[in-house]
Amino acid sequence: MAELKLVNLDKSYDDGKSFVLRNINLDINDGEFVAFVGPSGCGKSTLLRMICGLEEITSGDLSIEQERVNDMPPNERRVGMVFQSYALYPHMTVRENMAFGLKLAKVDKKAMNQRVEEAARILQLEPLLDRKPKAMSGGQRQRVAIGRSIVQEPRVFLFDEPLSNLDVALRVQMRQELARLHSRLKTTAIYVTHDQVEAMTLADKIVVLSPLAEGAESNLEQVGAPLELYHHPENLFVAGFIGSPKMNFFRGEIIATGAETTQVKLESGETIQACNNTAAATVGDKVTLGIRPQDVIGNSEENSVTGTINALERLGTETFVYLDHPAIEQAFTVRIEDHRRREQGESFKVGLPAESCHLFDARGQAFKRTRAPQFD
Repeated sequence: MAELKLVNLDKSYDDGKSFVLRNINLDINDGEFVAFVGPSGCGKSTLLRMICGLEEITSGDLSIEQERVNDMPPNERRVGMVFQSYALYPHMTVRENMAFGLKLAKVDKKAMNQRVEEAARILQLEPLLDRKPKAMSGGQRQRVAIGRSIVQEPRVFLFDEPLSNLDVALRVQMRQELARLHSRLKTTAIYVTHDQVEAMTLADKIVVLSPLAEGAESNLEQVGAPLELYHHPENLFVAGFIGSPKMNFFRGEIIATGAETTQVKLESGETIQACNNTAAATVGDKVTLGIRPQDVIGNSEENSVTGTINALERLGTETFVYLDHPAIEQAFTVRIEDHRRREQGESFKVGLPAESCHLFDARGQAFKRTRAPQFD
């Protein structure tokens, strides 16, 4: 196992004129499973490749087990990389594919066989050791790619969207297998993904990155446990990115402030009470009020807003109702579990529980919530 430390890490492809990553400061502890998430172009795969040694670090320091590795080649960093593509040799068996790197490193044959057989046992590949990739499923091939990293006995596992080529059912199965694998090996792991479900279910810690905006000091938005990011996003970007469906955002202004609660008048004229401490704010300040679709209460008169139904998605146990509302740019999404018949074009009044509301100032920074769900 190994701990990683990233200090003021920058990446630029044109001598500092245009940065892809800037001022990345991050501590990853021994045995942690960390997920890098963010939209396309935010630099999460680039950051992973910098850790691996496949991308040069423009400036800053990268340490593994308190050893600076900036100038080390990939093979000396003792990291195992698993790519989106399986990259298996089609003419080799599973055993030969898994042993190939060890063979190049001139590892003793007996030790090589022991490592391959142990990895095959962990990944349940023992019956497939003499099979070639073309005779295997996508999930089995991905397990072989992971096994090829395991036999190298790396200090850190690096996964670059390893499940993106699999179908939905197989992705669920492989998520479970990866979770069991990490629990068993307890090796430090960094996992890049677009899939929030993968990040939320696999990671001990999530790192949220955004595309680097002009003038921004860093594109590292927030680091924390999955539920911490979900319940306590520090800014609008994280609030809108973490959670599916995404959080609803209403435009409004403060009409009364307090240490425990705040009154917000939405652009529609409706007044909403929110459990946020905005004592440092001023009446009249523009704010954004956010609430997650699953926190909205259907057919409620308390702390309510009214929208017009423009679409419905009935998923069996639940229904997503999409409403038009004058204080929100995109459709206002509501998740409900009742099975009442609703039609497009009708009005629908819903409640926004005060303790479930998030408030963000004009810069997009979150006001502290005074009452919010607790988690371990």
